Amino acid sequence: MARMIPPVIDRGAPPGERRLFERLRSDPGTDGWIVLHSLHIAQHRRQVEGEADFVIIVPRLGVLCMEVKSHRTVSRDSSGTWHLGAQQPTSRSPFTQAAEAMHSLRAFLGRSRRDLTHIPFWSAVWFTDANATAVPSSPEWHHWQLLDRGDLIRHPVSRSLTSVLVQARRHLSATRPSFDAARNEPTEAQCEELATKLRPRFELAISPADVRRLRDDDRLTFLQEQYDALDLIESEPRVLFAGAAGTGKTFLALEAARRASLQGQSARVLCFNQLLGRWLADQLGNFPGVRAGTLHRAMLDLAQVKVPGDNPGADWWQEELPDLALEVLFERTDPVDVLIVDEAQDLCVPGYLDVLDLMVKGGLAAGRWLMFGDFQRQAIYGQGDGRIELTARGPSFFQPVLHHNCRNTPRIGQAAAQLTGLGNVYRKFRRPDDGIDVEYYKYGSPSEQETKLARALDALYKDHYPPEQIVVLSARTQGAAHISTSPALRQRLSPYSSAKAGQTGYSTIHAFKGLDAPAVIVTDVESAEGPGAEALLYVALSRGSDRLIVLAKDQAMRQMARNLGRGYA
Repeated sequence: MARMIPPVIDRGAPPGERRLFERLRSDPGTDGWIVLHSLHIAQHRRQVEGEADFVIIVPRLGVLCMEVKSHRTVSRDSSGTWHLGAQQPTSRSPFTQAAEAMHSLRAFLGRSRRDLTHIPFWSAVWFTDANATAVPSSPEWHHWQLLDRGDLIRHPVSRSLTSVLVQARRHLSATRPSFDAARNEPTEAQCEELATKLRPRFELAISPADVRRLRDDDRLTFLQEQYDALDLIESEPRVLFAGAAGTGKTFLALEAARRASLQGQSARVLCFNQLLGRWLADQLGNFPGVRAGTLHRAMLDLAQVKVPGDNPGADWWQEELPDLALEVLFERTDPVDVLIVDEAQDLCVPGYLDVLDLMVKGGLAAGRWLMFGDFQRQAIYGQGDGRIELTARGPSFFQPVLHHNCRNTPRIGQAAAQLTGLGNVYRKFRRPDDGIDVEYYKYGSPSEQETKLARALDALYKDHYPPEQIVVLSARTQGAAHISTSPALRQRLSPYSSAKAGQTGYSTIHAFKGLDAPAVIVTDVESAEGPGAEALLYVALSRGSDRLIVLAKDQAMRQMARNLGRGYA
């Protein structure tokens, strides 16, 4: 799949450009390609007039400047006037536009990198929505420079574009004695150099607000797997969805609750973690018949008791509190129509399941319920695999597995899986590869970690991440963000639950489980091996959707490098 720069395209872009963008980034035949494209954003003025819609850099073949036209009809009359859909007729040829863009880029490179100008550059026009048979041949272009709807729907885009560049190389070999086809340029290194040099012409003029909006737009799209899951929710009364971090479990829980409300049903949405419970309650607060929060809060409200002040242990939470809640539930006659449980891996224990059984009409054996959990890596509270206990309560339920990562960029998702021994846990990533790797900062002392934390925050601010979109996570309650003595850092940072506008929140990994953020900094990583350390690290690393920075001690850095199969000095 091609690396797209920028990695997103605006929803308002012409439909032909959007289709070509999606096919370029998803076609396996474009693996190793780099594609730069222009963004059609409201009030966005291109930095360089005449820039190509797409500049496609293909190893060993060349650079193709592509002009894309989305009109449904296209023709050129005997006077040379172009008729493009309902657009005003024009004498300006799209082939001229593409050629001028190509020459502009070559001239730009020639001013600073003349060594790259001998790489083959060519241009083409793609009428993505039209049959171009009405365009007569002309000496102004070669027939193989014209692509139309048939080339888009009948062949992979990689084949159509490769054909253009192969023809271009043949033409150059026949007409330009200085062209040496045997050099097979550009090399992979030259492709990276070209992208680095040309990238500012495509990204420099995008405002930070546009960058953030495009990231959010990209995350709101559905994968087919999610559509299938929603269909299953409609047709099956009891479903337990299992899936690794980032596979859209919480999203599906929200959507199921929303649909229940719209159908006039009552629903209870429950989870384990307080922060996630508050977020769910906020998201579902305006849906009639839906209540959301943590199971523990629900049990406290039912029993009308407060948490004992002596910091009660697991026995109180898992046995005494459920018993108090059950006494009330036995007397009540208002179970909900639909029970929805997120973080099921932490709630499938006997006492909790007793309570859940009485909360839904028909109980767990015959009622309508949905549960979502990661039983492989996110059971960080030592509950074991609760699916056995759940099956004993109600053996008749579907157990589909979600395999597609909807949250992370591929590099973040793969790092989280590899560093914690999960291997290839994801079959597909919804997010495109933006070319940005996970960053690892080594520290030796608390003061050095504090310096590295400030550096990481500055780097994210520079990349247009506002403080509110960054979260600092630690396995320690007294983590680096919490104990910082730097006045500048203390002004920037605040506990996540009380962070104000303009501040970056920090939290323990345990408390933040189930949530995510565009940018995450993980601190205080002292070990990356062993079941406990790996489970916590997996939860932390999988929280970042777009950027991830890890601050680790030397031993942990060596362990992570070993898990990633890399050398470390």
